[in-house]
Amino acid sequence: MSGTKEEDRKGSSDWREFFWNPRNHELLGRTASSWGLILLFYLVFYLCLAGMFALTMYIMLLTLDDYKPTWQDRLATPGMMIRPKGDQLEIVFSVSETESWDGFIHNLNTFLSPYNDSYQAQTNDNCPPDQYFIQEDSGEVRNNPKRSCQFNRTMLEECSGISDRFYGYNRGQPCILIKLNRVIGMLPGKDGQSPYVTCGAKREDSDKIGPLVYFPPNGTFNLMFYPYYGRKAQVNYTQPLVAVKFLNASLNTDINIECKINSNTIAPGNERDKFAGRVSFKLRINDK
Repeated sequence: MSGTKEEDRKGSSDWREFFWNPRNHELLGRTASSWGLILLFYLVFYLCLAGMFALTMYIMLLTLDDYKPTWQDRLATPGMMIRPKGDQLEIVFSVSETESWDGFIHNLNTFLSPYNDSYQAQTNDNCPPDQYFIQEDSGEVRNNPKRSCQFNRTMLEECSGISDRFYGYNRGQPCILIKLNRVIGMLPGKDGQSPYVTCGAKREDSDKIGPLVYFPPNGTFNLMFYPYYGRKAQVNYTQPLVAVKFLNASLNTDINIECKINSNTIAPGNERDKFAGRVSFKLRINDK
């Protein structure tokens, strides 16, 4: 029994001596000079690592351009989106219940406010249609900020919210706005042919969609709005829109709709990406 206590005291003494040895003035088995050299080594080591990282980042930043991406790994087909979006790309409302579509009206009014004709006349140019608005830099001299072409709200006619402030929702003839995602440097057409939008119902709903009308006429994204030079270089750029008005869609039923871009330079969308060159959404108009 006494032997066990003696061993415990000896083990405890060994641990205390390892932590601090008063004879050799060692802390955790090292003298002050040894600890100092180790700390100095790691300090220099991590400072070198930090310096190498900072130098690498500095060299990488020298290769970047504030106005144009150095490397652009973009999809061959740009994405599309609709306004108003609704919940999960569903436009569901009741004609007789104002509160069911009032949010859509507010969403469209807010989205279209930068497209007001008066604002466009102040900030953007009246460009000739059906041709690209090319604004190249002159060598090292940048042509910035670049100008943009006017897309006036009145170009959307019945879907502008001007002649019909309810965008047709109060009559069961809703307007849906479609936009093509911005891609720097994209040229979406050739031989003067602008890309255009077509919409249709999925096969099982083909008899429900009824006639459609597009604004601007033929649902075109005119070439004068391209190429896009980036947010910083082209600060007043106004994205072109296409409006689709549903004139006589079936009531009280779900209609699955797909709109897609048609162009002689943009590749067809990939079946695995539902937003590449197209957008699918559900429309349901209830009469009560």
